[in-house]
Amino acid sequence: MALSVRAVDRALDILLSFNNDETALSMSQIAERAGIHKSTVHRLLATLEARRFLQRDPATGLYRLGFQLVELASLALLDMDLPRFAGPQLQRMAAESGETVDLATMDGDHVVYLRVIESPQRLKIAAAVGQHLPAYCTATGKVFLAFLPADDVERILAAGQPRHTQRTLVTAADLQRDLAATRERGFAISEQEYESDINAVAAPIRDPSGYPVGAIAIVGPSFRMPSERMLTLGRQLLEAADAVSHEVGLAALTRLTPGSTAPSAPPPKRKGSA
Repeated sequence: MALSVRAVDRALDILLSFNNDETALSMSQIAERAGIHKSTVHRLLATLEARRFLQRDPATGLYRLGFQLVELASLALLDMDLPRFAGPQLQRMAAESGETVDLATMDGDHVVYLRVIESPQRLKIAAAVGQHLPAYCTATGKVFLAFLPADDVERILAAGQPRHTQRTLVTAADLQRDLAATRERGFAISEQEYESDINAVAAPIRDPSGYPVGAIAIVGPSFRMPSERMLTLGRQLLEAADAVSHEVGLAALTRLTPGSTAPSAPPPKRKGSA
């Protein structure tokens, strides 16, 4: 039992060797910071890498924190009740757009829907709560891919991108161009990429470190959501998602400092926002 506890303690020391200023470390640097012999560090690094808590750059040999930690961070935020934080903004966007609005997070290489507010219109499209859809061909998924670290995106896309419609982006070059456009404007657009005649737009909810932990999306039939309207809705979604990110950040701050009261302050304005 003592050996098991010691191994866990050492593994945690390795993870805690990383910080905001140094996100990539060599095995020697990790061994020095954790105070562990290199041979032991080597075994622990292999285990942590296999379980996706660390990732190793094959070109440089440097280690970085892995995607498993991002997924655990998402679970922690869900424990903080992300749907509750997003609820007012989801309701507002649903009322203003008249279309289906949903909230989702990442689960491996898919997005999973946490809350769905269906459009009141007769012709509507809505995912089911708990439904999983591929990330690479949905607006919700692409907004995650645009803002996750490049190594994580590469791993997610390693399985390939099967075609769902004639508009599905199946080549790496096309998808990377689309993700670059998403980063530039701040929100993702999917025009009939997963299902024909269905369009969607999504914006990211980020934790205090900038990781996308959730996404708010609007989805509807393509004839009601042409490109011009999606650009307008995207800018509105971006403001809504930023407001939720602000609430999540304040809640995280409060949890990290027990007994404190989260300060009341508006979310920071983006360039060009009113």
